Amino acid sequence: MTEPVTSTPTTQELISFRIDDQEFCLDVMSVREIRGWTLTTVLPNTPRYVRGVINLRGAVLPVLDLKDRLGLGQTDAQQRSVIIVVRSRDKLVGLLVDAVSDILTVETAMVQPTPKVGCETVSQFIRGIIAVEGRMISWIAIEDIVPGEQMDAAA
Repeated sequence: MTEPVTSTPTTQELISFRIDDQEFCLDVMSVREIRGWTLTTVLPNTPRYVRGVINLRGAVLPVLDLKDRLGLGQTDAQQRSVIIVVRSRDKLVGLLVDAVSDILTVETAMVQPTPKVGCETVSQFIRGIIAVEGRMISWIAIEDIVPGEQMDAAA
């Protein structure tokens, strides 16, 4: 049996996922679980990217449409869509994405800085870009996706 790959100071373990034709990733240590799409209960007066809440083993879990949060339009949730449950600022939140792709172990040196493209959203939400196996993967800064006070209001 092979030993699980763990992060070292020079490597980072990431989980990659798709939103439309684009690939993104998160630090695998922030991911608590991956669930199939579940209909949400909509809450009034929440930001548009808050899809609503679901019951996660007795706890109320806010679900964010990551595509919408990144300014890429709203997700048309399908049966194949997934919710990635992550911990951000000591709170659990679900991120709606199209599909989970892979678990990657990347060298820290492979992470390129986020290009300055005149859009604050890019530098705010993207930690860096990783070019691996002919793919360009945007590394999401999970702690900036869900601002603290908005998280408290949604939960």
